[in-house]
Amino acid sequence: MTLVTSNTERRMADIADKVRNGERLSFEDGVFLYRSDDLLTIGQLANEVNLRKNGKKVYFIENMSLYFTNVCEAHCAFCNFRKNPEDEGAYTLSPEEMIAYVDQHIHPGVREFHIVGGHNVNVPFDYYVESIRALKIKYPQVTIKAYTAAEIDFFSRISGLGYAEVLKTLIDAGLETLTGGGAEILSDEYRKKMRVDKASLDQYLEVHRTAHRLGLRTHTTMLYGSVESIEQRVQHMIHIRELQDETNGFQVFIPLSMQPISPKASIRRRNSAYDDLKAIAISRLMLDNVQHIKAYFINIGTQLTQIALTMGASDAHGTIVRERISHAAGALTPAGITREDLIWLIKGAGRIPVERDTFYNEVQTFE
Repeated sequence: MTLVTSNTERRMADIADKVRNGERLSFEDGVFLYRSDDLLTIGQLANEVNLRKNGKKVYFIENMSLYFTNVCEAHCAFCNFRKNPEDEGAYTLSPEEMIAYVDQHIHPGVREFHIVGGHNVNVPFDYYVESIRALKIKYPQVTIKAYTAAEIDFFSRISGLGYAEVLKTLIDAGLETLTGGGAEILSDEYRKKMRVDKASLDQYLEVHRTAHRLGLRTHTTMLYGSVESIEQRVQHMIHIRELQDETNGFQVFIPLSMQPISPKASIRRRNSAYDDLKAIAISRLMLDNVQHIKAYFINIGTQLTQIALTMGASDAHGTIVRERISHAAGALTPAGITREDLIWLIKGAGRIPVERDTFYNEVQTFE
């Protein structure tokens, strides 16, 4: 009897050999994996890579998401968080108002403030600087993870300062790392189609390049599941991989599953679980020089996050307290989660929960 191996099977076997030999996957390899229906093999390979890099440890942090303003000059097609100044529900909190909010919700275990918001032209750059300065003075023990690369580009425009000057000013006020948002899909064609009227592909990368040169270790994302092609997703990862080759400044890559505009949207308007797991696994395989891939439970749910931990993810995010951006866009998941539930979630996937700080220093391991 003659065994016939198809071209598809041979191609997957070649990719498996590359992965197991530590060879870098090409753009064509990434596209092939996205077009393959062999999720189990893709997930198994991603799991092997993750176990080599991180063992069975899965990291989480106790953090709070804070939003100083939802007023925004941009009109990105996918965003339901932004408001015009005159809209019902529009707000811009003073530093004192934010501190009052934090005082009501913070507990002693919180290690990080995750701060993003709208591009509000009605307040000066100094407002954004003093906002984080006030938080750092009041809560010196909490790490300030603030602003996206798109926000840094916005601050540069309204202040007339270059990226380095903007970042140095914020660092002096207490900034310790950038968030990963604003990347969406790193394709100018996509950004035009989705009306991403904020930082371009090159500007997003240049902000992070500048931050890395100034000594910041940052985060980065990919918002998938709208109009982008498979090729654009893979090229997005390669843009990140190439900058990481240059700076080694990214700590984690975070695939973000696009949410529909309404919580009542049907299942057909949402990414499939199959696509969400593929995004995690292929990210792990393509981004060989990034230590961690995050499973963002806010967008994919807690149970799918557990499965993602066996398909390449080594980070389960954090407690958050109250997430607003994805939920404004229709997320059906919890807006926050307790520390105990995160530990249970990770153990339920057969992994070892590790509480971390913002920079992946281990605080406590739960064997």
